[in-house]
Amino acid sequence: MKSFAKLNIFLKIVGTRGNYHEINSRFILLNDIYDEIYFKLSDKFYIESNYDIDDNIVLKAKEELEKAGYKNELDEYFKNHKIVLKKNIPMGSGMGGGSSNAATFLKLANEELNLNIKTEKLAEIASKIGSDVPFFVYNYPSANVSGIGENVIYFDDEIPQIDLIMPNISCETPRVYREFRDKFMQNIDIKQADNFMNKKSNELLCMYKNYELNDLFLPCLSLYSKMKDFDNKFLSGSGSTMFGLKGVK
Repeated sequence: MKSFAKLNIFLKIVGTRGNYHEINSRFILLNDIYDEIYFKLSDKFYIESNYDIDDNIVLKAKEELEKAGYKNELDEYFKNHKIVLKKNIPMGSGMGGGSSNAATFLKLANEELNLNIKTEKLAEIASKIGSDVPFFVYNYPSANVSGIGENVIYFDDEIPQIDLIMPNISCETPRVYREFRDKFMQNIDIKQADNFMNKKSNELLCMYKNYELNDLFLPCLSLYSKMKDFDNKFLSGSGSTMFGLKGVK
């Protein structure tokens, strides 16, 4: 099963909830960039991957599915199956690769094990794994995401044509958010964040500057000086993926 990447057209921080940050954001799905996950017969359970998968979020997804009441089914199935994960989405890129993998595992397990879990329930389980995971359960082409990622609403959008830039830089999401909280929190603009939720993605990219659309833009550049080479582009998530409208320099 394909495990797609995403971009954040905008990401506005509107408050905090304990150690978490509440956001208003527009996610769009990238159909041409994806990892792959499938289950394969094996004499024991493990994750086979082309990437170092210590502390992998897919295992966390499996644990949360067990906690939701499906431990017996999972134990029985994975007595003789392994998980195969083929990574293509760069880690630390702001494209949600790990979160997408977790959501794809949930959907694939639901399908292969005939668990018959409704999408809304699967998204509820996903919200316990990570803030971006519920979006990937729904896999909408475009969605408004709020709260700490648990609120995912389909958005009737005009999906822009995008040119991606993927620097060979891994940005640590917790570190970027801490930088925002320490140095930029006083600049939050809830009214603007709410206003963005009603505008088409194409319109937003034409009307607003990169640092206006993504509250993590300046914290990211503050921490990772090499990102300044691309400071005329838009930032997805906490970085490092940058993007621009196709045909616009």
